[in-house]
Order: sequence, then structure tokens, then C-alpha cells
Amino acid sequence: MAPVLRIAAAGDLHASEDHRERLTDSFVEIADRAELVLLAGDLTTFGLPDEASVLADACRAAAPLPVVAVLGNHDHHSGRAEEVAATLRGAGVTVLERDHLILELGGIEVGVVGTKGFVGGFPGAELPDFGEPLLRAVYHETTEEVDAIEAGLEAISGCHRRIVLLHYAPVPETLVGEPETIWAFLGSSRLAAPIGAHRPDLVLHGHAHRGSYAGAIGDVPVHNVAVHVTGDDFAFFEL
Repeated sequence: MAPVLRIAAAGDLHASEDHRERLTDSFVEIADRAELVLLAGDLTTFGLPDEASVLADACRAAAPLPVVAVLGNHDHHSGRAEEVAATLRGAGVTVLERDHLILELGGIEVGVVGTKGFVGGFPGAELPDFGEPLLRAVYHETTEEVDAIEAGLEAISGCHRRIVLLHYAPVPETLVGEPETIWAFLGSSRLAAPIGAHRPDLVLHGHAHRGSYAGAIGDVPVHNVAVHVTGDDFAFFEL
């Protein structure tokens, strides 16, 4: 039988000192239930290094389990995202920002493409590349994210398992439950284009607290692993 990769995933942990005990306990509990931990952004409450240190300590409790993360909008809130990422990296967490990682886990070569993603909307209500410079800058920012996903998927194309880790949603299905009037601020269908072309094994995101758990891009499963959606500290997957 082919080996199976066990993954524990969560988004929107919103770490702070108030959550220290629960976070640490949750990471201890998964140490023997997974080979890989994936964190889908909003790792902190207000994007402060002190909050990141709480999560960093929790990740240390799960060592030597590899932890891979992307940042979310909360992690950028205070303008200290680089410090947040550095704090987590100091605990051995791989923080991907428009980048990819290839790991060897139990004889399986695993490729993870990680980036925050961004806004822009979905068919019927999408931001165009037209008009005022500020709006076109938003469009361009999403373009940079799309290009990073494309480049990352090309780089990991030979891996046995291929995963895309985001914060913002690439499909509207996992936003169902949120008011449709704000979907344009929760993700962008443009993020789905390279995923549909390369067909990785799994896509994970967070951000939409009142969204839905499951969606798809063609035959590629997409899951919203925000803890508010899963109702648990981690969601588990086998690939």
C-alpha cells in the first residue's frame, strides 16, 4: 500500500497570552496524530510579536513535528508582520510568503506552496484592473499572489503530494454562511486559476469565520480550516 501523509491544519488561531494554555495543549495533543502541521493565517490577534511568541511556544511543544504557516490579515494589522514571521521562524516554524517548501516525510516528498492570497471577488462581482490607481494597486497585489501560486506549483510539480496553503479563499463555496455582500473582501477567484491548471492534492485556507468547510476547484478539494468553521483546534487530512 502507498504511504499515507497525515496532516493537522488550522486557521485563524488569533494567538494571544489569554490563549496560551489552550494553544499549547492543542499542539501537544497532535504530536502523535500527524506528520505535518499547516497553519492558514491569522496566527495572531493584532499582529504583535508578543502574540506570535505565544504561538511559537505552542509550536515548540509539538517538536519535532514540522509546522508550515502563512500569514493572514490580522498578522499584518500592526505593521509588524516581519517581526511576527521572525518570531515564529525562531521556533522552527516555516513561514511561507509567496514561496514554497519541499519536505521528505516518511518516504513521501511533500511540496507546499504558501502565500496569503488577497481580495478581489468572484464571478459576478469582481474587481477589474481599471480605474483609480488605488483600486488597480489592489488588483496588482492579487496578481502577485496568483503569480506566486503559479511559480510554486511549477516548482513542486514532481512531488508525491502537493498542497496549496492560503489565508484568503480561492472559491466562493467555502464562503457560504458569510454575507454575500462581503465575499469580495474574503478572497478572489483569480487565486483558483493556477490551482485549476496544476491540480494539487489539497488546498487549505481560513479567514471566513462564518463560511463553510468544503469546496472544490474542479476535482481539487478546498477546505476552510478556520477554527470557527471546523469547531475544533485542528482539522485532519490524509493524503
